[in-house]
Amino acid sequence: MADASPFDPLPILAAELRLPTSSISAVLRLLDEGATVPFLARYRKEVTGGLDEVAIRAVSERRDALVDLDKRRRAILESVAGQGKLTDALRAAIEACVTKAELEDLYLPYRPKRRTRAGMARERGLDPLAARILAQPRDGDPRNEALAYVHASDDAAKAVADIDAALAGARDIVAETAADRADVRARVRETLRERGALRSDVIKSKATGPTKFEGYYEYREALSRLPSHRFLAVRRGEAEGILRVKVEADDGPLIEWALARMNHDPRSPWAGELVAAVEDAFDRLIRPAVDGEILGEVADRAERDAVEVFAANLRELLLAPPFGGRSVVGVDPGLRTGCKCAAADARGAFQGHVTVYPHSGDASAARATADFRAFVARHRPDAVAVGNGTAGRETEAFVRDALAASGAKDVLVVAVSEAGASVYSASDIAREEFPDLDLTVRGAISIARRLQDPLAELVKVDPQSIGVGQYQHDVAEGRLKKRLDEVVEDCVNGVGVEVNTASAALLAYVSGIGPNLAGAIVAERDRRGGFTSRKDLMAVPRLGPRTFEQAAGFLRVRGGSHPLDASAVHPERYGLVERMARDLGVTLASLVGHPEAVEKIDIARYALGDVGLPTLRDILAELKKPGRDPRREFEALRFRDDVRTLEDLKPGMELEGVVTNVTAFGAFVDVGVHQDGLVHVSELADRFVRQPSEVARPGLRLKVRVLAVDLPRRRISLSAKGLGNKV
Repeated sequence: MADASPFDPLPILAAELRLPTSSISAVLRLLDEGATVPFLARYRKEVTGGLDEVAIRAVSERRDALVDLDKRRRAILESVAGQGKLTDALRAAIEACVTKAELEDLYLPYRPKRRTRAGMARERGLDPLAARILAQPRDGDPRNEALAYVHASDDAAKAVADIDAALAGARDIVAETAADRADVRARVRETLRERGALRSDVIKSKATGPTKFEGYYEYREALSRLPSHRFLAVRRGEAEGILRVKVEADDGPLIEWALARMNHDPRSPWAGELVAAVEDAFDRLIRPAVDGEILGEVADRAERDAVEVFAANLRELLLAPPFGGRSVVGVDPGLRTGCKCAAADARGAFQGHVTVYPHSGDASAARATADFRAFVARHRPDAVAVGNGTAGRETEAFVRDALAASGAKDVLVVAVSEAGASVYSASDIAREEFPDLDLTVRGAISIARRLQDPLAELVKVDPQSIGVGQYQHDVAEGRLKKRLDEVVEDCVNGVGVEVNTASAALLAYVSGIGPNLAGAIVAERDRRGGFTSRKDLMAVPRLGPRTFEQAAGFLRVRGGSHPLDASAVHPERYGLVERMARDLGVTLASLVGHPEAVEKIDIARYALGDVGLPTLRDILAELKKPGRDPRREFEALRFRDDVRTLEDLKPGMELEGVVTNVTAFGAFVDVGVHQDGLVHVSELADRFVRQPSEVARPGLRLKVRVLAVDLPRRRISLSAKGLGNKV
């Protein structure tokens, strides 16, 4: 058995991530002790060296990958040692590997193989003949020497019928030897990465009619420059049986290089046999295997890019400006089935509902106006949120007209995205919240709450159902879910959660809590009628000191017994803040939320022990604006009243819209016609834009000009150039 030396990932992590070893070591230790990423990023800055969530996760993920790699390394060392072939040089080479490809290349000659052509040739006794080809001597005659290996056998598989069969078998052994060389595979892999190209062509039987992949017929692009969205489109075309895909490269120089490494001697009578064997190795063994690896690498990169596009869009959507603690009526539009209206008070609590039918004829419209006006008069909302789905613009116009007729001109009317609302309405969460209500009424409540607090409501929906991704169905579901859950976790903890009003779904994302404990918190909150302090959380079953440490700083108790419970100051620092107040000669209550008093604090006096300047600066920022919301101020967008359908759009028309999705090739903008238009990356700004995410994000208000309208395909081309957008 191979000796197993302890594996230390720290030097590799420090070199690859360019981070201090002390920071990496601290992060790994604290994560192993049960600390969460948000907690480390927010409350352990001195220990981690101020690493943010992205860096902390990078450390954790790469450490896990290196540990898995080391497990594979140990298995390989044991396998090779068991064969009696583990030399000191081979052990050193295996120990030095930092990628799986390097490791598997070294192991390939020793890997137990299934029955191969080379293996069968060895069984026929052709190893010595193959050795002559590999040696490249300047004497002998390959055909004459091959004659000695021709023989019959009772086992047909072991017979060598003639000279050609003998030489072919020997070449098979040489081809496998070439294919098993780590240096050859590494050179081919490196060359394909740098100079290879992706080629896709239509399968002839599929070329008879139109497809959505016509842009990828006879398509070729360098792998090193291939954008993620184009690769994913090609891969989808291949999966649907429309395209045939391969990697193109000039094998000539690679074959010459491999021959040189294998001591090819043009003056040897065996030279032609070596050339034929190596060419066969490239065609049959090396290129198919390495092409698959390279396509796997490109796919991995494309998936990561697509996931990050989705993650960035989701972050913007979750952090959209909240309307805040004001009452809202939510309207889920419908044509035949009517518009479901639901009222939510300032805390989001359901108050009542009504269904009106404004799109079913004049008589129904008159009745709908009267019913809606009565509903608004009863609940006196500050705003009406209208879902932007089917009949959304018509319903928005109806709501405006009804409010104007009743004199309620101060009530704001806002179009709200319905993405994922139907998924929520039918979910277990919705059934638990509103067991006695119809699906559509639940949807109207959700629309109202999305306006009040997008983050608190959208966490109830599977992020993949929100519809802000790019090729989201073409990436690994596990990878996508993990990344999107991280985004939700970061957003929830970045904003903070009011423990007395938060749903279990929202609490579940708080650092250290999770779904089961979130349910227990809600149950304890209901039992006692609300928490009056953070300390009350310790009464929740199964919420121990470790969980309290991880979660407390992200939970808010507004109007509680301790002034700091409504802030992001962690309870472990309450004593420090109380000392600051005493040193200033003021009460704690007169310090919290009073910037002029906070400005008098000399933070250098308190930088002692595990409390450094980063933590002290965070504390002072919280004291100035306790529980501050990092999200932007809410600003309503109103679409043009004369543009409601695709047919209303005309080239040259200038509109104001809102970005709904950002992809690698542009941004989609809602201009109020039930079909988002595309602003291609080349039309996003008056300057060159490499990535659309540089200038666009979901929720961004954008002035656009209509370039073209394709009614049959329901496509809108837009431009944001020359319109004074601040992007």
